[in-house]
Amino acid sequence: MHLTDFEALSFDCYGTLIDWEAGIAAVLTPWAHARGLGVGVESLLERFAVAEACEEAEHSGAPYPEILRATMRSLGAGFGVDVTTEESDRLATSVPDWPAFPDSPAALAALSARYKLIILSNVDRASFAGSGARLGVHFDAVITAQDVGSYKPSMRNFQTLLSAARALGITDGRLLHVAQSLFHDHVPAKGIGLPTVWIDRRAERSGWGATPPPGVTVMPDWTFGSMAAFAAACGDED
Repeated sequence: MHLTDFEALSFDCYGTLIDWEAGIAAVLTPWAHARGLGVGVESLLERFAVAEACEEAEHSGAPYPEILRATMRSLGAGFGVDVTTEESDRLATSVPDWPAFPDSPAALAALSARYKLIILSNVDRASFAGSGARLGVHFDAVITAQDVGSYKPSMRNFQTLLSAARALGITDGRLLHVAQSLFHDHVPAKGIGLPTVWIDRRAERSGWGATPPPGVTVMPDWTFGSMAAFAAACGDED
C-alpha cells in the first residue's frame, strides 16, 4: 500500500487532532490540587481513561457531556471525594476549550487538497463545533457518538463510517483511518478491515495517558509521531 492509494481519510479527533490530555489536565489538575489529593497529572489521566471507558460502555446512549459528568463523579469516588455539580459541569463543558495540537490545522489543510476528510468522534455535535472551529478545515462528513448512539470502540461506529464514506462516493478499500488511540480506533478499524495510520502523540512519554491500553495486539499500517509528519509523508509520495 501507498499513502496516495486512498481517496479519503477518517480521523479520530481527540488525542489525534485536538490535545485532549492538555484539556482534561487543565480541569483535573487544579481540582486535585484544591482537594489536596497529591496526585500527578499522568495518574489523573490514567484514572480518567478507566472511568470514561466504563461510562461509555455502560451508558452508550448518553450524550458526551453526561459521560464526562459521570466520569468526574467516578474519579471523585475513587479518591473518596464528593464531586460537586460545579466540578462535574466544569469537565462536561470543557471540550470546546481543549486546544488543537499546533500542527493539526496546517496538516489538515494540506491533506484536504488530496483527500476527502471525515471525522469519527466520541463526542457530541455541540462539543465538536468548538473543536472544528479550532481546526479550521472543511470536513466532508462529521460522525459523532451522538449520531451513532454508541461509543468507539463499538463496531457500530465504524460501520456508520463505512456507510458515510460510500455516500461520499469513496470506493471500498480507498478509506484510511488515522488515529492516536489503539483502544478506541485501531482495534475496531482493523476488525472491520480498514487500513490505519497511528499518530503516536505519546511516543516520548511512558504509559497510555487518557486512553486505555488496547488489550490485544494491533498493528497499524503506518506510524507517525505527529500530523505534520504524516502530511509530509503523503506529500513525499507525489
